[in-house]
Amino acid sequence: MDPQQLARLIAAARRREPEAFDALVDAYSSPLYGYLFRLTGSRDDAEELLQELFVRLVRMIARYQHDGRFEAWLFRIATNLARDRVRRLRRSPQVSSIEAGGGGDGALLDGELGDAMVDASCDAPDQPMRLREDCDALQRALAQLPAAEREVVMLRHYSDMTFAEIAAAMQTPLGTALARGHRGLQHLRRLLSDEDGLARAAGGDA
Repeated sequence: MDPQQLARLIAAARRREPEAFDALVDAYSSPLYGYLFRLTGSRDDAEELLQELFVRLVRMIARYQHDGRFEAWLFRIATNLARDRVRRLRRSPQVSSIEAGGGGDGALLDGELGDAMVDASCDAPDQPMRLREDCDALQRALAQLPAAEREVVMLRHYSDMTFAEIAAAMQTPLGTALARGHRGLQHLRRLLSDEDGLARAAGGDA
């Protein structure tokens, strides 16, 4: 979104104009939903958290001081909501699919890792088997990353945020965000390479 248009919408939202809130929801609901879905592995959880996020937007917009980092502010709220959800699940008998190493219902990452980077529709029944296998492999690999690395990787690839904005959203130094992103991508590549090797070995044995 054009920075001047965004500034006008934020100012209008601070004045409680419904059309401004509608425009902000339209602009940011898709990337925020994708991010929450990939963090939780659950469409229902992602939808519930997205609704809660926009409720918080309505409550907090009057206190928000626009400094050009509105998207980072939204993603920081989304990250905190997802973390709170995981903490609650840890205290309950049900285990989050993230912590359990998979079991969600979609893909987890788009971006630099090539053909394995697919969108949330990759689990559709009519998708080619190879694509669905890539989705499963990627989900398993992401589930093995430390939470901080996973958050940086997904923020980088499912939003237009720079590493500086990601650092602000996660409230960490820029160098820490860069290091986590680099380590996360390296770990993903290694894990996916190991998956490919196991698959080739299994095919050879067959």
